[in-house]
Amino acid sequence: MQNFGPFISKYGLENLGIKNAETVYWNLTTSMLYEQILRRREGHITHLGPICVTTGDHTGRSPNDKFTVKEPTSEQDIWWGSVNRPIPQARFDSLMRRMIAYTQNRDLFVFDGYVGTDPRYRMPIRIINEYAWHNMFARNMFVRELDPEKLAHHVPEFTVIDMPRFHSEPEFDGTNSPTFILIDFSKRLVLIGGSEYGGEIKKSIFTAMNYYLPRRGVLSMHCSANYGKDENDVALFFGLSGTGKTTLSNDTSRTLIGDDEHGWSDDGVFNFEGGCYAKVIRLDPEGEPEIYQTTRRFGTILENVIYDSSTRRVNLDDGSLTQNTRASYPITHIPNADLDGMGGHPKNVLFLTADAFGILPPISRLTKAQAMYYFLNGYTAKVAGTERGVTEPKPEFSACFGAPFMPLHPGEYAKLLGEKIEKHDAKVWLVNTGWTGGPHGVGSRMKLAYTRQMVTAVLNGDLGDVETEKEPFFGLNIPKHVPGVPDEILNPRDTWEDKAAYDAQADRLVDMFIENFKQFEDGVTKEILQAGPQKG
Repeated sequence: MQNFGPFISKYGLENLGIKNAETVYWNLTTSMLYEQILRRREGHITHLGPICVTTGDHTGRSPNDKFTVKEPTSEQDIWWGSVNRPIPQARFDSLMRRMIAYTQNRDLFVFDGYVGTDPRYRMPIRIINEYAWHNMFARNMFVRELDPEKLAHHVPEFTVIDMPRFHSEPEFDGTNSPTFILIDFSKRLVLIGGSEYGGEIKKSIFTAMNYYLPRRGVLSMHCSANYGKDENDVALFFGLSGTGKTTLSNDTSRTLIGDDEHGWSDDGVFNFEGGCYAKVIRLDPEGEPEIYQTTRRFGTILENVIYDSSTRRVNLDDGSLTQNTRASYPITHIPNADLDGMGGHPKNVLFLTADAFGILPPISRLTKAQAMYYFLNGYTAKVAGTERGVTEPKPEFSACFGAPFMPLHPGEYAKLLGEKIEKHDAKVWLVNTGWTGGPHGVGSRMKLAYTRQMVTAVLNGDLGDVETEKEPFFGLNIPKHVPGVPDEILNPRDTWEDKAAYDAQADRLVDMFIENFKQFEDGVTKEILQAGPQKG
């Protein structure tokens, strides 16, 4: 086994049992990885320098193929169920032995670095890849170590082995399909096989942080973060995919801390990552200029983005492979990013939802109890046409706005959030970036310019003393006036021509909220339970 690269760790792969690989490429630079990607025909260089790759059958995460090892050190902590599916230790060990055997006589790529920008809470990690572009993805997404001496003595506390061409045998291994994402907290190890989608790598590490950090009093969060004139004016943006988390946090007037994963400690907010992973389908160069420019930079990976084979110019409007086209890029590509990835305690916390039913207000202020309720429900909606069989808006509830990555009971994260909101007097807002004037197919998507004006008003403190009115179905406090936004769009019922249709749709959505929250009723206070919509 030959080791090659500028920064080879003395803590070698033999510690995992990998002894007979062909060549192990350690901590290659971006330029060196470009050469390997092209030599192995894993991708193509497009106009102005991004590398373009496709991910085959898997153009998004595969949540039904993710399992957690049920073992003595962690099984009492895990919230077992449809999100955290158990798999026996013996089956994990069997798959790992075969995966290690699979690495024989194959080239491998290793990235050594960290997850977490705060030195007090960061975790040394190692990502072992079969594909060079996956290794470049890891280099983009995680925090790099630039000191050669530290890299030489790097010892990971968590490791991902990622082999897309290695598949499980479901009947033998107990997996749902030949694809698998297995996490073993006792071994501090993740195995990924059968999927070429880069996002599985970053989300497996996020899952690990969501397991370890709450034990240290740190709230791990699926959110973006930025700050204003100083690092004590922090805002958090929680939201599921498609709600505007990345878009709204990339603001030329504010400094970006990070676009997706953060921790909130006693010292403030810190980024988990060293890069961004943005959706780029139909990206607007005027509305989202910072992200758009990254799609025209060397060092960016474009996943499943269509390009002209003659001119190599990309077409961000083409979703023929998937609507989930992505760009992975180092945070240094964003001109107004904080490269230290840290800020103070949040002044404002924004929950983003894309309500395709057209019911929730575009902006409303939440009480602490309402914040806990809406955080646990984690609501957004899928629109018709985004998935096979979806012909009308479909609610999506994801606890803590990130249930697939939360190994602990959602109540543990909610408890930490409540404590930190109260201690630091953070204001919490619900922002609907979805539909107005009717549901999807009837109404229209809320204009991004209006949403930005509402967010700006929140962050500038313009809504602190503004007069509000109570929305009758959800009990939300709606501002009567927001600078730069037409008053008539602030109450969603006023935007519907058919008020009776609005009332019926709102009543349906209330039922959905109440039904989903039943799973949390036993673990919350009466105040939180009553903060949600009520019937009768």
